[in-house]
Amino acid sequence: MVKEEIFKDISNAVVSCKKDSVKSTVEKAFHEGIPPEVIIEKGIIRGMDEVGVLFESGKLFLPHLVLASDAMEAGISVLEKELQEVENEKLGIIVIGTVEGDVHDIGKIIVSSMLRISGFEVYDLGRDVPLQDFIDKVKETHADMLCISALTTISLSRQKELIEMLMEQDLRDSVKVMIGGAAASMEWAEKIGADCYAKNAVEAVAKIKSLFLQK
Repeated sequence: MVKEEIFKDISNAVVSCKKDSVKSTVEKAFHEGIPPEVIIEKGIIRGMDEVGVLFESGKLFLPHLVLASDAMEAGISVLEKELQEVENEKLGIIVIGTVEGDVHDIGKIIVSSMLRISGFEVYDLGRDVPLQDFIDKVKETHADMLCISALTTISLSRQKELIEMLMEQDLRDSVKVMIGGAAASMEWAEKIGADCYAKNAVEAVAKIKSLFLQK
């Protein structure tokens, strides 16, 4: 099967909320030698992007969005399972989550998954995470990087607060900080003293790898 056809099948299965179809087409793509990150970018993310457009236009509703998210996670879990037995030296330890007051996490889930399949040890704290929980996990895991997502302007200030907490607790120099989410920007990252900003999962992985190569 032509790669583009596989990607389209994965995307359509996500939009249709067909978990079993997503899983089977992702498995087919993986066993045909397509890299996991490409499967996610060109298949799964494409499908979720379409779901997002349809949702914003009022053609789909919240229950469909939830079911599509479940289908997306099912596809990603296939790739993580397939790669579990592959022994690779971890590139680094990353703590990631969506800040307190923000319940959005679809983009963050994709970033976490792409980081895992790229060779990082990832601790995903989920969504609506209290700021001190980020700090505690960084201490517990001796994380190299903290990734903070905020999708609303209201929760954006939490990213700034968290960086300030890292400074207050003498942790800022020991951990890199990346921010992301629809409400964030490169200008905001520079303003609050983050190390970098990424607008999507593909860019996040590329920038994180670049930062680790500089170590």
